[in-house]
Amino acid sequence: MNETVEFTNLCMVRDGDRVLVIDRKKKDWPGITFPGGHVEAGESFTEAVIREVKEETGLRIASPRICGMKDWVEDGIRYVVLFYKTEKFDGELISSEEGEVWWEDLKELPNLDLSLDMEDMLRIFLEEDLSEFFYYQDGEDWKYDCLLYTSPSPRDKRQS
Repeated sequence: MNETVEFTNLCMVRDGDRVLVIDRKKKDWPGITFPGGHVEAGESFTEAVIREVKEETGLRIASPRICGMKDWVEDGIRYVVLFYKTEKFDGELISSEEGEVWWEDLKELPNLDLSLDMEDMLRIFLEEDLSEFFYYQDGEDWKYDCLLYTSPSPRDKRQS
């Protein structure tokens, strides 16, 4: 079976105890999150995250490392968000039409108006043994799990 896939990314840029955040204005996923966006056709994943961070924040990042992913299937399309993190950057911080950007203390993030499920997604960025934030449907409801490298599938859990 062939599956259509759409790739996007998010990048946690750290400066000590602070992280770069954006107050995203898009109606489909508003709120405070990390910078990121779509992977363009023919573009490498790494090129895409570097480009998106630059477009949204004015900063040029270097050496982004994949630290996990978020994925779900909706209307026959699998959506995959690759999670990156880096501590290497230069340039001047500039907000864009995507939203206002600033440095925020990492421990203050839960007190902000975060994007949907962002507080739980932080676990994938911060906990080394987690690798995937997986959404699935259970009847009419959407649920999610933060999966360990060795976790069973949420489908396995529902069958037991």
